[in-house]
Amino acid sequence: MTPPSADAAHRTELAVADVIGRLIEFWGFKRPMGRIWALLYLSPSPLGAAELALELKMSPGAVSLTLGELARWGVVKKTWRPGERRDFYEAETSIWKLVQRVLRERELVLVREVREALDSAARALPTGPKSGPESGSFEFKRQRLDKLRELARIGERLLSGLAAGEAVDPSEIREVAGAER
Repeated sequence: MTPPSADAAHRTELAVADVIGRLIEFWGFKRPMGRIWALLYLSPSPLGAAELALELKMSPGAVSLTLGELARWGVVKKTWRPGERRDFYEAETSIWKLVQRVLRERELVLVREVREALDSAARALPTGPKSGPESGSFEFKRQRLDKLRELARIGERLLSGLAAGEAVDPSEIREVAGAER
């Protein structure tokens, strides 16, 4: 019979895995990625795919695919146990390292794409008539587009700094994104 404290620890571990899964899903990743990482993070020794499948009530195929995705992100790594033929996995324990990688490889890439698209839109925006009923509309659009471009440039610089582990000051983005000028 399993001691009550072990059952409580197991329930707590699964609850943590579920909440981390929800958080990871909110950030745009798949919920099972967070659940598997959390179990590995909380485990004092590496776990095999079969153990993870059993604990999380997932199919072996789903666990295998998820472990592959996690390994590509550098979130888990394969390891082995002497005398065992199957693979075991352990979590990357530096959460800061994980955050930096996501910032660098996902958010920063997206912000750069947005900045480039906004720069392209600014080049493509006609100058419009210098006078007449539409002259104000073109200038208005250009000013708004320039504000978006500045926000993207600042965002790119801030994300680059965060990904590099530097201290960043968000006041500049607050100034540009604040009250309309």
